[in-house]
Amino acid sequence: MAIFVDSGNVKEIQKFMRMGILRGVTTNPTILLKDGVKGGEKEIRKRTLEIAEIINPYPLSVEVTTNEKDEMIEQAREFSSWADNIVVKITIHGPNGELHNLEVIHTLEERYNVRINVTAMMSAQQCFLAALAGATFVSLFGGRVNNMGYNCIDEIKKARKLIDEFKLKAKIIVGSTREVLNVVEWLNAGAHIVTAAPALLDGMIVHPYTKETVQQFLMDAEKAKEAVKKPALIKEIPVGYSSQRKDIVPTKA
Repeated sequence: MAIFVDSGNVKEIQKFMRMGILRGVTTNPTILLKDGVKGGEKEIRKRTLEIAEIINPYPLSVEVTTNEKDEMIEQAREFSSWADNIVVKITIHGPNGELHNLEVIHTLEERYNVRINVTAMMSAQQCFLAALAGATFVSLFGGRVNNMGYNCIDEIKKARKLIDEFKLKAKIIVGSTREVLNVVEWLNAGAHIVTAAPALLDGMIVHPYTKETVQQFLMDAEKAKEAVKKPALIKEIPVGYSSQRKDIVPTKA
């Protein structure tokens, strides 16, 4: 089980890599635009290479920017050539339900050895078919499933059972994460990977009661330091008395 981060922000990715908690990064055109990537394929390539180097050997998912069959194949092959750890994201079908995406996915995986992350899926059946087509990763949008009034945990369990029973290579990524709770909840349900925005990962680490406890520890530590600084008061022992025994007894002068 692993955690990926949804981000194109280099500083955020570096921060989590230094912590040792990341096992991959996922991006898409929306994320890259939000994180300041403008200027077309040239800038996408520049940012992609930067992130790929930072997280190597962990996978970085980069999404194609077209739904035309030949263009998807061409883009995917180009993107995957940029670095060994790049995975190409392709949606399960087109914007109007076009079905050629699975053919493209199968061709790229089987003929060109391009690792594919099939994305924008909302059901176990979609994940299962993408896995059968040969996808390396299948991405279920858990938050959107929940928003539709369903519990995505049921879809995760069904997809995992099918993938395991048919001995398919695909790993389940659950994304569109809305709450800190989702991360552990979805991993526990059978997701191989959950991907979350940087703010959610921060939220997994920082707990209000932990803050309160740490503050108390530090205040008490300061009090202890102050106590050490103050000289201990030593009572003088009168001449003619011995303090070698616990009960001080008079001695002969």
